[in-house]
Amino acid sequence: MATTYKVLGQSAPAATTATTLYTVPALTQTIVSTLTICNRGASGATYRVAVRPDGASLADQHYLAYDTTIEPNNTIALTLGMTLDAGDIITIYSSNTSLSFTAFGSEIVA
Repeated sequence: MATTYKVLGQSAPAATTATTLYTVPALTQTIVSTLTICNRGASGATYRVAVRPDGASLADQHYLAYDTTIEPNNTIALTLGMTLDAGDIITIYSSNTSLSFTAFGSEIVA
C-alpha cells in the first residue's frame, strides 16, 4: 500500500452553497489530519463542515460544524484525524464569499 501526503482539497466556495471540498477516490482510504478555514474578509462569517459517507445525500447527522462563527481576518485550524473510505465526501458551506477551506492529509491506496 502506498501512502501519499498531500493537500486533499482547497476551495473558496460561493456563498450559501454546499460545496464538495474532497471526495475519496476509489480503492483509497484517507486520513484528513487538518482542515483550515480562513476568513479573508473584514466582517465575521459562519461555516459548516460535513462528512457524507459513501456520497450520501447531505443530512443533519453528517455535520461536524454547523453555522460556526469565524471572526474577520482570522484562520481556524481543526486538527481532526478523520478517517475516510472510498466514496466519502467532505462538504463545506460559507455564509459569504470570504472564506477559504483547505484539507491536508494522506491517501492510502491499496
